[in-house]
Amino acid sequence: MMLEKLGSMRTAYGEALVELGASHPDVVVLGADTTESIKSGMFGAKYPDRFFNMGIAEQNLVGVAAGFALAGKVAYAGTYAIFVPGKCVDQIRNIIAYADLNVKLICSHGGISVGPDGASHQQLEDIAIMRVIPRMRVVIPSDSVSVKGIVKAIADISGPFYVRLTRGVVKGSTSPIIYEDGFDYKLGKLNVLREGSDVAIFACGLLVPEALRAAEAMKAKGVSACVVDAHTIKPLDEELVAKLARQCGSIVTAEEHNILGGLGSAVAEAVTKRYPVRVERVGVVDRFGESGEAAELFQKYGLTAARIEEAADAARKSAH
Repeated sequence: MMLEKLGSMRTAYGEALVELGASHPDVVVLGADTTESIKSGMFGAKYPDRFFNMGIAEQNLVGVAAGFALAGKVAYAGTYAIFVPGKCVDQIRNIIAYADLNVKLICSHGGISVGPDGASHQQLEDIAIMRVIPRMRVVIPSDSVSVKGIVKAIADISGPFYVRLTRGVVKGSTSPIIYEDGFDYKLGKLNVLREGSDVAIFACGLLVPEALRAAEAMKAKGVSACVVDAHTIKPLDEELVAKLARQCGSIVTAEEHNILGGLGSAVAEAVTKRYPVRVERVGVVDRFGESGEAAELFQKYGLTAARIEEAADAARKSAH
């Protein structure tokens, strides 16, 4: 995996919706005045009678999506992650999840890669919020190819989903392509991208390419690191977590999210239940973001291959 090719998660989302529109006549798409930015407007241009822009009214967005689901539609609704779930947890919990409705919440601009928009628009709590809502599935694609595979696959999986997209830290808000040969999504089954025996790295979103870079750097030092794309936080693949805990003896998690309540917490919970080992968490350490270029913020907040390598060293030393 050279990680040289780049792709846009938002563009992939728009393309996936257009493809779904042709194959699934029951799919409807809703937005909240960000449809041009997150590219869901591509569906509206092709299928205007199944596209609804609710304006800057996120609670209405969620409620109307629920209504479409009750009418037998597969409702894809999305905006920026700071607004959904940020402004409408009550509606998501009581209208969508409690009723187990077929609503797919696909939200962009998660994490600090939002960049110059600053702390008010950098969503670092959404994985934690959505994880604790019963019946809600939480999915974090790692590249544009997996976005397309996930968005299309969940149309045929009944029930609510939260799918978190990010802007990317490379030019044009793009990110490295990991799955050049395509992505086959299986609910709750994580993908081992690189085999290893000394430490297991579970990463999601934009931290997956950083984990792969860290593993390559560790290889040069004689350390064998296993890298897992932990794209589905809930339901978590606890069998794989336990297997790699036994195999490697230590674990690192890496995410563009607060280290509290996200991927790191989910993996630690699974480990303590099944096979206790040291878990080092890489992420934003319980603080808000700030304005800056995405790449600069990743460096400042330690969302880097170097920080993952440091965490792996600490986890391995404690295991011996």
